[in-house]
Amino acid sequence: MNVRWSADLSRCLKICQGAITLLISCAGAVGQQLAPLSTTAARPSMECAPLAELTVPAYSILSATQLMASGRAPARCRVVGVLPPEIVFEVVLPDSWNGRILMTGNGGYAGTSPDARQRRQRSDRVVSMGFVSVYTNTGHDREAEPLGTFALNSRQKEIDYSFRAVRLTIQTAKELASLYYDQAANYTYWQGCSTGGRQGLMAAQRFPKDFDGIVVGAPVLNFTDTQIWGAWNAQALREAPISLPKIGVVADAVYARCDGLDGLEDGLLDDPRDCDFVPERDLPRCEAADDELCFSDAEVGALEKIYGGVVSRGKVLFPGLPFGAEAKPPTGQRQSSGWNGWLISENQRSRQEVFAETFLRFMAFEPDEPDFDLREFDFDSDPRRMEFIRSILDAKDPDLTRFRDAGGKMIMYFGWADTALNPLMGVNYYEGVQAVTGPETKDFFRLFMVPGMFHCGGGLGVFQTDYLGALMDWVESGESPERLVAARAVGGATEMTRPLCPYPEIAKYDGSGDPTSAESFACVSLPRP
Repeated sequence: MNVRWSADLSRCLKICQGAITLLISCAGAVGQQLAPLSTTAARPSMECAPLAELTVPAYSILSATQLMASGRAPARCRVVGVLPPEIVFEVVLPDSWNGRILMTGNGGYAGTSPDARQRRQRSDRVVSMGFVSVYTNTGHDREAEPLGTFALNSRQKEIDYSFRAVRLTIQTAKELASLYYDQAANYTYWQGCSTGGRQGLMAAQRFPKDFDGIVVGAPVLNFTDTQIWGAWNAQALREAPISLPKIGVVADAVYARCDGLDGLEDGLLDDPRDCDFVPERDLPRCEAADDELCFSDAEVGALEKIYGGVVSRGKVLFPGLPFGAEAKPPTGQRQSSGWNGWLISENQRSRQEVFAETFLRFMAFEPDEPDFDLREFDFDSDPRRMEFIRSILDAKDPDLTRFRDAGGKMIMYFGWADTALNPLMGVNYYEGVQAVTGPETKDFFRLFMVPGMFHCGGGLGVFQTDYLGALMDWVESGESPERLVAARAVGGATEMTRPLCPYPEIAKYDGSGDPTSAESFACVSLPRP
C-alpha cells in the first residue's frame, strides 16, 4: 500500500467496511489453512500516520503514532481508538511482524488506560517478541469510575465489560493488521489471568473463532458467585476477626497433618482435597479470642464457614477455600500469608470485601442499589435476584464444542493456594467440559493446577513457566503440552523446578532424587476417593 494512496483510504474503507470485516473474520477462523506461518518477518506496506484516517462508522482512530526503537521495544506503530460508546482500544504494530496477534487481558474491574505505565511496558514486551499487541480498557476509565461504579445504571457498560469490548477490539485489530501489512494474521492468541482469564473463556464460549489459542489464568469464570463468596467470608470474619499471626498457627496445623500425604514433606499440598484438616479437632482451643496461640469457638466457627463454602437454602452454593494457602511463602516475597490482603487485611477491609461490595452495589441487582450494605446480604434470597448479570458476565458454559471444531486450543492454569479466586472453579469447570466432550477434551483443552501458587503467581512452590510458548507449539506444531517445567526464582536465582502436569495428573516424587529438581518427578494419575 503506497503512502500517496492514503488520502483515499478512509473513503474506500467506508464503502468496503462490511466486506473487509467479514474477510478478516474468516481469515482469523481458518488462518492456519489460508496462510502458513512465514519464515520471514512481514514489513509494513504503508506508513503509520495514514492509519489515523481510518475513522469509520464502526470505530474512531484517535491517534496513529510511529515510535522509534527504545530499550527492548522495536520500531512500531501505535494506534489508539474508540469503539462506541466508550471502549478505548490499543493496537501496536511492530515494524517486523511475526504474523501473530496477541491480545492481553485485564485485571479486576478493568478500566486501565492504554497510556498507563505498566500497560505501555506490557505492550512493549509483546511487540519485542514480534507480535501485534492488542488491548482494551473494556469501556470505562477506572480513574473516573473506580471498581464497579462504571456499571451504575449502565447496561451498555456492563455488556462491554462482560464480553463486547474484547470481541470488537480483536476484530478491529485483525482488520488494522491486515491493512498495515497487506496480509492477514497467521495466528491470533489470547493471554490473561483473573479477569483476563474470564475474558479468554468467554471468547471461547461466545466467539469460538476469534482466537486460535487461549491462555486462561486463574479465571473468575463464576464472577457472580465469587462476589457472594467474598461477602460470605467477610461476614464470617466480621463476626469473629482472626489475626494474621493466628493464620500462621492454622498453617502449622494444616501442614503438620497433610504435608506428607503426597509422599514428600516439602511445604506443598499437591491436591488440597486430600487434606482432612478439621479446625475444631486440629487447632489448639481456648476461651479468650485475644490469645495468639489458640482459638475460641467463634474463631473456629469462622474458619469452618470459610473452608465449608457458601450455604444458600441449605445447599452449598459455592465451594469453600481449599487448605494450604495459610502458609508464609519463602523469603524474597512480600506476602506474609496467602490469606494476607485477600481475606485478612489488618487495619483495613480485605480485597474480597471491597470487590464484593462494589459488585453488590453497582452490578448485581436490577435496579442498582448503590447504598446496599454488604452486612445485610441474605444468602438465601439475594442470590436469586442476580439472573441478568449472571447471563452476561459469568463464563461457565462447559460446551466448548464450537471452539474445538474451529481448531482452537486452550491452556488453563490455577494455583491451589489462590485466595483471590477459588481454584475449585477451575477444577469444576474442566470436569464440566469433560462431561460434554469426553476423553477428547485433552486434545484441545488442558488444565494445569499449580501446588502452592497464589493468585496468578507467587506463593509457596513454583510459579514461573511459559504457558504461551507451550500453547503456540500446540496450535502451530501439534505438540500437546504433556508436561510443563516451572520454576521458583527469587532474586534472579532459581530455587526449585518442578513439572506441572495436565489435570488430573500430579507430579509424583521418585523417592530418591533431588526434591528441588523437576527431573525427580513424573506426571502420574492417582485414583481419588
